[in-house]
Amino acid sequence: MTRILLLYRSVVGKKTIVAVTGAMLLVFLILHVIGNLKAFLPDPSPGVSDIDVYSRFLRTMGEPLLPYESALWIVRVVMGTALVLHIVCVLQLASISRRARDVSYERVRHVESTAPARWMLYTGTLMLFFLVVHLLQFTTGSIDTSRFVEGAVYANLYRAFQQWYFAVFYLVAMGVLAIHLYHGVWSVFQSLGIDNPDRNSGLRRLGTLVAVLLTLAFAALPAAFWSGVMPPPSESAHFAQLTGPD
Repeated sequence: MTRILLLYRSVVGKKTIVAVTGAMLLVFLILHVIGNLKAFLPDPSPGVSDIDVYSRFLRTMGEPLLPYESALWIVRVVMGTALVLHIVCVLQLASISRRARDVSYERVRHVESTAPARWMLYTGTLMLFFLVVHLLQFTTGSIDTSRFVEGAVYANLYRAFQQWYFAVFYLVAMGVLAIHLYHGVWSVFQSLGIDNPDRNSGLRRLGTLVAVLLTLAFAALPAAFWSGVMPPPSESAHFAQLTGPD
């Protein structure tokens, strides 16, 4: 325990924690977007969307060994802990960096750092705000309680992204995500010691590719629903409850 605390208190330890938790969050994003893209798959049975089947699987995985939703809550707790550690260590590192500057410069020249690198705290803050909105809208249903239906993921998505302001909000958020990931993926390589002069250009291209592909994949869903590419959900009791009278 003492060694863990010493590691946490050191700058190197904090950078390692940021890198490891960042990698965990990146893996989660990749798995999450794969699940999202199931909305584009054909319905496995009439009136049942594939993404709704996937949502049901997330809640029942581990049964009967584990109670209903237990495995999902384990994932939530692990990822929530990783997110908190990531944020706390980033803020602590930023504070250490500011204190290390004894003299304020009249003019700052950024020689090697890129704009996305300098904007990481800002883009990270915006992504945290987006995450809160996203959870309130599609996990708890708190934003539109009268129309939200637990488990009717496709219908919830359809209803939300018929509103132009939600679609625009999500698309703008995905642009911010791209900027954050552009530097974030590269930072993971650096902090974990994977970078090397003979492969840095390749790693930077890989980081850019990951950022672009993830952003496009996430943005595809709101864009498709908003543009009318995605058909409305099948008429059902759930959908009637979701839409309700306008």
